Amino acid sequence: MKNKKVPLRKCIVTKEMKPKKELIRVVRNKEGDVFIDTTGKQNGRGAYLTKDRETIEQARKQNVLAHHLKASVNDSIYDDLLNAVEGAK
Repeated sequence: MKNKKVPLRKCIVTKEMKPKKELIRVVRNKEGDVFIDTTGKQNGRGAYLTKDRETIEQARKQNVLAHHLKASVNDSIYDDLLNAVEGAK
């Protein structure tokens, strides 16, 4: 029996390749709305972050999401990311 291939994605902060399940996806859609994609299947430009408090704080400090998604990212997105990480533990 064959093993299923695990999809890997790169964290935009740490630049590490990790299994998709270990990352959080943030999406900018055509209207320019930025939101957290819990399903991993929403349409739009996506960026992946490691599910780690330090990584999210570093992304906020360096404004990495805004640069990667080419859109302004509200501070509430980072707060939502931190809440999602804290809830996952």
